[in-house]
Amino acid sequence: MTVAIRSAKMNDTNCTIQGVSWLQLESIEAAFSSIDGVRFVYLDGVLEIMTLSNEHEEIKSTIGLLLEAYLRHSGVRFYKRGSATLGNRDLGGRKEPDESYNFNVRKDIPDLVIEVVLTSGNINILDLYARLGIAEVWYWEDGRLKVYDLVEGKQVYENVKVSRFFPDLNLNILAKYITYYDQYEAIAEFIKEFQ
Repeated sequence: MTVAIRSAKMNDTNCTIQGVSWLQLESIEAAFSSIDGVRFVYLDGVLEIMTLSNEHEEIKSTIGLLLEAYLRHSGVRFYKRGSATLGNRDLGGRKEPDESYNFNVRKDIPDLVIEVVLTSGNINILDLYARLGIAEVWYWEDGRLKVYDLVEGKQVYENVKVSRFFPDLNLNILAKYITYYDQYEAIAEFIKEFQ
């Protein structure tokens, strides 16, 4: 299959291509299937191809470890979903989240998605997550943790200061440990915060 690219924009780790059909997306993904560390975001004919850095992977892992330490301490039953692909042709979009979780029971759609953004892309990922009905999205961007809560009955998020799932979790304390000097020490020190 030939892919006719209408326009493409490239930065350090991302390439954005306009005018890509679903069939073309599948062909491009297949062509990259043997290459590790490449992710795709697709929404309404726009494809973003990105590479994952060691820094990205460390930050997303640290956030997950911090959250899981809090969940275990609080006795919250959780199911880590990882980066299983979300979306489909009918929704007009698809993406692998950096991390995702269900709480209390397993579900097809995660309750919480975590995204680490080191290089901003051209696709508004929140639009796709809103279509999927994901209740909460945590963004780590520009050294800050931002929490987005899906407005009930609407397909839009609002930036909030408190997690809907964990109103007692101090997000400022959690954020302090995301870029701590050492991942192991970060988790150990974070646990001390709520003992």
